[in-house]
Amino acid sequence: MTRHLDKSHFEPKLSRRGFIKGCTIAAAALGLSDEMVPRLVEAAASAQKPPVLWLHFQECTGCTEALLRASHPDVGRLILDMISLDYHETVMAPSGNQAEKSFKDTLEKYSGKFICVVEGAVPTKDGGIYCKIGGRTALEIIREAAPKAAAVIAIGTCASYGGVQAASPNPTGAKGAGDVLGMPVVNIPGCPPNPIAFLGTLLHFLTFKRLPELDQIGRPLFAYGRKNHDQCERRAHFDEGRFVEQFGDSNHMKGYCLYKVGCKGPETFANCPAVRFNDVDVWPVSAGHGCVGCTEPNFWDTHSPFYERLPGVKIPGTGGIVHDVDSAGKKILGIAAAAAGIHAAVGIGKRIVKGRGKSDEDV
Repeated sequence: MTRHLDKSHFEPKLSRRGFIKGCTIAAAALGLSDEMVPRLVEAAASAQKPPVLWLHFQECTGCTEALLRASHPDVGRLILDMISLDYHETVMAPSGNQAEKSFKDTLEKYSGKFICVVEGAVPTKDGGIYCKIGGRTALEIIREAAPKAAAVIAIGTCASYGGVQAASPNPTGAKGAGDVLGMPVVNIPGCPPNPIAFLGTLLHFLTFKRLPELDQIGRPLFAYGRKNHDQCERRAHFDEGRFVEQFGDSNHMKGYCLYKVGCKGPETFANCPAVRFNDVDVWPVSAGHGCVGCTEPNFWDTHSPFYERLPGVKIPGTGGIVHDVDSAGKKILGIAAAAAGIHAAVGIGKRIVKGRGKSDEDV
């Protein structure tokens, strides 16, 4: 089998220092002690690089772009040093029959050993005809590849829960990978997701031979176990009742809380404030825009209008609760928020791996 990957975009090779730095940041995100860093480095540097089939369906390629363009650490180069990327339509050199041969060869030679990464939603209406690759529907392709994989990772909100394609009225019947397959899938949502969440999941799998603990909707707890609101740098302003009343006002200039202008951080599980990416080290709230809740299922429907406040949030200093639910999306969100409470109380402990067992501390 020949492996085709155009690495010209990723030279020069990642330095040893950069490699260790990336593993250290991933270990911190995973909540592992410094003593575990050498073990992660050893696993990441192993000569036995796991083959990866990366499938693209209904998406904008933003998740891939976020990974390949992230730096400090250079996540793209780090991941390419850790895996054998056998099929990826964006970065592979061949096309047409040669590209599809790489896909088939990996399925046959590495059945049960490769990692299947899915980027983009899968259309299911009318037999899935709204997304085709090489004359085959996305539905056919994912159903052929995923069951033969050692692990399936859905990267981005589209692959995890359908994303904007699944927003009402969802004309193509778009669904997330897990819903289509009816099997366990690791969901790494976000639009795009933080590259460190993907890197940490991959390193955990390579080091411990199993995937990290997940919440009730398939997200790794190390990255999606807390609300953005609880980690936000503007949280002190919320607690003191200091709010932006409209974009551009004096309170906005002072960096006050963005809840009243639509921030969805109080109902969004992610680690955006704590683990940032890109050279400028920001996230929407630090740049002055509210969180839109892109890591949550159906956020296009349940969190819109994006510039109106969430219902049911207690306002500090008033003892009151906002009850002005004036849109269908907010009414739906009330139900979604109640379900999200289960996430914190119950959703710890779900694991996806063939061969379940010990906790990280037991390894």
